[in-house]
Amino acid sequence: MSNQKKIKTAFLRFYEELNDFLPSEKRKKKFSHKFKDNPSVKDMIESLGIPHTEVDLILVDNNSVDFSYLVQDKNEISVYPIFESFNIKKINKLRPIPLRETKFVLDVHLGKLARFLRMFGFDTTYKNNFSPREILKISKSEKKIILTKSRELLKIKDVTHGFCLQVSNPEKQLVQVLKRFNLFDDITPFSRCLICNEKLKSIQKEKILDKIPTNVKKWKQKFHICPKCKKIYWKGSHHENMKKFIEKIKKLEE
Repeated sequence: MSNQKKIKTAFLRFYEELNDFLPSEKRKKKFSHKFKDNPSVKDMIESLGIPHTEVDLILVDNNSVDFSYLVQDKNEISVYPIFESFNIKKINKLRPIPLRETKFVLDVHLGKLARFLRMFGFDTTYKNNFSPREILKISKSEKKIILTKSRELLKIKDVTHGFCLQVSNPEKQLVQVLKRFNLFDDITPFSRCLICNEKLKSIQKEKILDKIPTNVKKWKQKFHICPKCKKIYWKGSHHENMKKFIEKIKKLEE
């Protein structure tokens, strides 16, 4: 008797932005996939290059399943991305309970994006020497969404909230994040330190006279300070440039 394992076939179809992870010949259409044994549907999806954090709904033969489902021969599998407005509460969503506050931890390649997110008021943890293990630890302990360009990082089993950025331009990355997590209504500009990520606090001018330029003392009355690094902020020309940038990004909501 032969010990050769039987080759089986599944039929898969990926929807919307999940197609960005697939080669062109497999995008936006049903295709066959050969396999042996009975892998989990999570393992099969990730073997095709799609991180599980990008997936929010899986239908197998028109029934919703979770990531642990073991794929059978001839299964027809439909895979959907995160839903923003469509109500799927009554079926088997794969994400845990949504995070109450949208917070992020970024990989080492996203420093400019980190600065932009802080400028827009979002809790953003970033260091240019974070290891994948540190990023995962912060994500789990502080309930922060991982933002990365690495699919492999998001394939780690313990990752529950993450987003793989498809573009390299920091402004386009920012728009991607704002749209993906529906954050345009949550923007609170100039509320965080661009360096430390701490929330800024107002401070009386008299307490910082020795720390601000002479011309600023003369013309500015309102100041904010970072409670951690003690950097002082006021509405100067740089502030006006950032304000124009924020307004430009807001117009890209649609």
